[in-house]
Amino acid sequence: MLEQNMEQIKTMITLYGLHIAKALLIFMVGRWIAKVAADLISRALNRHSIEPTVVLFTKNILYFMFLVCVLIASLHEIGFQTASLLAILGSAGLAVGLALQGSLSNLAAGFLIIILKPFRLGDFIEGAGVSGVVEAIDILTTQLRTGDNKTIFIPNSKLTGDNIINFSLKPNRRVDVTVGVSYSSDLDKVRDVLTQTIEAESRILKEPAPQIFCTALADSSVNFTIRVWVNTSDYWPTTFALNEAVKRNFDKASIEIPFPQRDLHIHYKNSKESLA
Repeated sequence: MLEQNMEQIKTMITLYGLHIAKALLIFMVGRWIAKVAADLISRALNRHSIEPTVVLFTKNILYFMFLVCVLIASLHEIGFQTASLLAILGSAGLAVGLALQGSLSNLAAGFLIIILKPFRLGDFIEGAGVSGVVEAIDILTTQLRTGDNKTIFIPNSKLTGDNIINFSLKPNRRVDVTVGVSYSSDLDKVRDVLTQTIEAESRILKEPAPQIFCTALADSSVNFTIRVWVNTSDYWPTTFALNEAVKRNFDKASIEIPFPQRDLHIHYKNSKESLA
């Protein structure tokens, strides 16, 4: 009886040991193949100038998927019921997906941003109620640096779910400066002073040609608007310089920029009420 038991143990060890060895071999070789396949795919994506963030994320996801397949094949070799494992993994995936639906929406939005490229690193954009320079585009969030040097992390789903204004996408931008003058001012003189102000600013482009309009007869002033084109990087410096130059040149030419005014008319019904 003892000899029979020993023979059975030896047979089981030999049988299961062989399966375990095969399972380990499948896992080791499969893991190597998964790594090589993921590397080959990432190199192919890099050759097509895909964003590095997308390449890295895709490589990691594919490697994980290959590794799961290799693990299932290894467990099947030692007799594990892989059907039940797949059911468990499916249920777990559904539960995780429901729990992380917000993160998954940010993930999908991140892919859209990286693929469609509505903005790039270094662009100045406005979106989700904030504006700043794009410092990083991650899978879940986009990082902006505001003008006062604050860092803002915006969920990608908020960016793609709203309007995105990219101020850096075009090489040129239009500067509009509106100024009001008194109704008693000589409009031809006002136009001449504004023309001289434009000609003195070197950052203003010749094409498209600068324009000067009388845009409104307002309550207290006659409004003129200067429309000029500049390089995008010169937008704010030119805007500030034009505002200051217009005020200085108007002062030299004795052109009044009026304050808001209101005329008050008092009517008396009769002399008795006026005396009272």
